Amino acid sequence: MRKKTLDIIGWREFAQLPQLGVDAIKVKVDTGARTSSLHVSEIKIYKRKNKEFAHFTIHPKQKSSRPELEAKAEVIEHRKVKSSNGISSVRPVILTKLKIGEHVKVIEVTLVNRDMMGFRMLLGREALRGDFMVDPSKSFVMSKELKKRSEK
Repeated sequence: MRKKTLDIIGWREFAQLPQLGVDAIKVKVDTGARTSSLHVSEIKIYKRKNKEFAHFTIHPKQKSSRPELEAKAEVIEHRKVKSSNGISSVRPVILTKLKIGEHVKVIEVTLVNRDMMGFRMLLGREALRGDFMVDPSKSFVMSKELKKRSEK
């Protein structure tokens, strides 16, 4: 049986979250985190027909509150997550499509206010598994074109 070749990804990349209306967001690849996390604000959790949903605001650009993108998604669970400072919190988890380069996959994402952090999104191990190998000496390997477009 032939093993799948993994694509190289840098320690930071640009990604798209098409189901959430995000055309470009700079992500930090974090192999220390199991689940990916997305910076959001104004999270409102509500129920509809025995399902739980989250309505939230996304600020995809670093160091900027603009643009503001409103999104909603079904909450699949609430998960206890330990942050890099060692403090645990319970966060809503959603499923959404992630696009990096030519790769498109559905990933789990926790919603959290990452306002004090440098990156608006962390890409965890589960999102990388089976597709990517991280080269920590490189940046924007899979997203050079998206990086150019987002900087205009």
